[in-house]
Amino acid sequence: MPGCGPWPEDRLLASIRRRPAALPHSPDPAIAMTTSQFLRRSLAPLGLLLITSAAQAQGAGDNPYGIASVWANSDTVTKGVLFTLIAMSAGSWYVIITKLLQQARLTAQARAAQKDFWSAGTVKAGAEKLSPKSPYRYIAEASLEATERHVGLRAKVDFADWVDLSLHRATERVQRQLTTGLSLLATVGSTSPFVGLLGTVWGIYHALTNIGIAGQASIDKVAGPVGEALIMTAIGLFVAVPAVLGYNALLRRNALVLDDVRDFSGELHSVLLGSGHDTSAESEASSHQPAGLTPALA
Repeated sequence: MPGCGPWPEDRLLASIRRRPAALPHSPDPAIAMTTSQFLRRSLAPLGLLLITSAAQAQGAGDNPYGIASVWANSDTVTKGVLFTLIAMSAGSWYVIITKLLQQARLTAQARAAQKDFWSAGTVKAGAEKLSPKSPYRYIAEASLEATERHVGLRAKVDFADWVDLSLHRATERVQRQLTTGLSLLATVGSTSPFVGLLGTVWGIYHALTNIGIAGQASIDKVAGPVGEALIMTAIGLFVAVPAVLGYNALLRRNALVLDDVRDFSGELHSVLLGSGHDTSAESEASSHQPAGLTPALA
């Protein structure tokens, strides 16, 4: 505009044209000092972080508050408690795994019984189609034996009641083998937290005794031993939780397996009643099993 001075931008461009290389070749000492201070202040936290990380990595190998320290500083009672918890955990996992495999095998045998047994012409022929270790074959052979033994004094018992009693006993033996080992899971689930608590109480007692003897009650002297003692309670809980969950899961799956066994037993009972005493004739040539036979589930 007429009568007005140059714009601020025009003055800035004119200043740059007059001093094109002033800053690169002749840095201002004040500017250089400010840059140096800026770099030091920016890199100082990074250097402190690197030093701290290196110190932590160096001390990670000799942690004085870990499980290794608990084992190194423990006495006979603490080590005994730890061994007991390890044994309880190993036993519970063994039962859980073996029972899951057993239940899966019984489920497959139930499908085989539905497919092969009922398509046979006789009870004996159907039993021979099943696996020798199948509980369904055991129940079928027990029913055949019951018809053969319905003589003498036993003949005075109603045939239907006699067969029902024999099938009931066979089913109960299958159930007993299915539930074998579950009591261990119940025991581990209910007692392992208290076993770990015993180790904790014993460890705290000795830690406080040692602190009292040393005469030092600072936080670093108290937190370490007490924290090590509390690890025993944590181990007890880690042992108990899988045992309780496994116990409940196995009970539920056992109920499903036993439902299949009872259904098979009930249908077989109806077949035997329909055939009457003629069932014994078909099994005269079959091998007799002792009265105390047990189902081969293993």
